[in-house]
Amino acid sequence: MLSRHFLRAKALQTIYAGVTAHTVSDNELLEMFDYNVSRLNDLGMIQLSTLSQLTFTAERICENEMQKFNPNNTEIDLLQRWSQNIFVEKLCEGFEYKQITNRMNIDWSDHFDVFRKILANFKASRYFLDYIAKQKTSFEDDRNIALVAFKYLMNDTTLRDIIFERDLLWEDDFDQVAQYVFMLMKELNEDNTNEATPCPLVFDKRNEKDVNDYNFARQLVTDTFKNIDNIEPMIRKHLQNWELERVAMMDILLINMAVTEFTCCPSIPERVTVDEYIELSKEFSTEKSKLFINGILDKLLIELRVAGKVVKNERGLYDPAVDGDVPPIE
Repeated sequence: MLSRHFLRAKALQTIYAGVTAHTVSDNELLEMFDYNVSRLNDLGMIQLSTLSQLTFTAERICENEMQKFNPNNTEIDLLQRWSQNIFVEKLCEGFEYKQITNRMNIDWSDHFDVFRKILANFKASRYFLDYIAKQKTSFEDDRNIALVAFKYLMNDTTLRDIIFERDLLWEDDFDQVAQYVFMLMKELNEDNTNEATPCPLVFDKRNEKDVNDYNFARQLVTDTFKNIDNIEPMIRKHLQNWELERVAMMDILLINMAVTEFTCCPSIPERVTVDEYIELSKEFSTEKSKLFINGILDKLLIELRVAGKVVKNERGLYDPAVDGDVPPIE
């Protein structure tokens, strides 16, 4: 499910860590990359577990309300409608979900008040009121309202801060992973959701595309790291009135990764590679980096073509669906 753009970002972060550490071996570099990607699955599972906790919170509040001398029956009905959501029940009762969350020891017991506040906002929303107005709800209705609840959970700043306390590195990835989890849940239906349903993992080794994209990024890490010394002289040659040492390290690494794709990835169109690393420069480098990187890559690409080092197969020449990447506009 991870896009190649996101995997390139993880590869960039890994290469940066390797370069700054100076003594990292290829194996250590790949272990670092593997760990960084596996932590994304952990983040996704923690995000998913908040949905189950919101249901548990509704159950507890409902039980307390029912024990009162003069219970609020309207409130009880609202809470029960949410706590009996079939989609959330099936999703979180799955064998794999329980196995992973138990391994991770996810515990929200100290944050009941946070979930109570989120539940109150969620129950007051137009989406929830429209949902409970229906006398009978379908699995699709339950799934759709669960997706709305998930958005409320992911947008709550207090809950986000609690999650970041577990791993500060998750802050940069939080929204992207939440979007992936949301999309994966949206694909579930009544026929494919049961106790044996695989967890909606951000990176799923059972998915061929996930594995191919993951292997692409791993190879990009090793090939880029291995060729840095060979590519730097090429970059120096095209710097005008500027020294390589004064160029931002992130820009140098982005150019190195792009050159690696030009020469080692025959299935990826050249324009896609250029556009990808310009986009990454906007995320990870300076405001002027996109222009600098675009200019250097254009010159390097001409040099590499002349030297016969850029060989693209039919897929690399043009394929609108290549590896999930957006093709260049002709």
